[in-house]
Amino acid sequence: MSEATVSPLPTRGYSAEKDAYLTRLRRVEGQVRGIARMVDEDKYCIDILTQVSAINKALHAVSMGLLEDHIAHCVVGAAQESQISGNDENVQEKVREATAAIGRLLR
Repeated sequence: MSEATVSPLPTRGYSAEKDAYLTRLRRVEGQVRGIARMVDEDKYCIDILTQVSAINKALHAVSMGLLEDHIAHCVVGAAQESQISGNDENVQEKVREATAAIGRLLR
């Protein structure tokens, strides 16, 4: 019987920091549940807004880290490949992706 080959998952720019991202996101998840509890318990509006602000800041940090990882890994990798191949279509696509992501973060 031949053994089927399993192709490895692609390495992502955030792979080295995956555990840290997951930890941050679990913390945010807990904060969101905490806010839901605060609303359910009729807590003071400003206290809830303070917690919402903390969540936004945490998600912003995750977003910026992922964007930095994308540029450092995906864009730079595409640029290196384009130097070898002479075809810069992939690098242009990665730059467009990064630009679109920045645009979404700024909205």
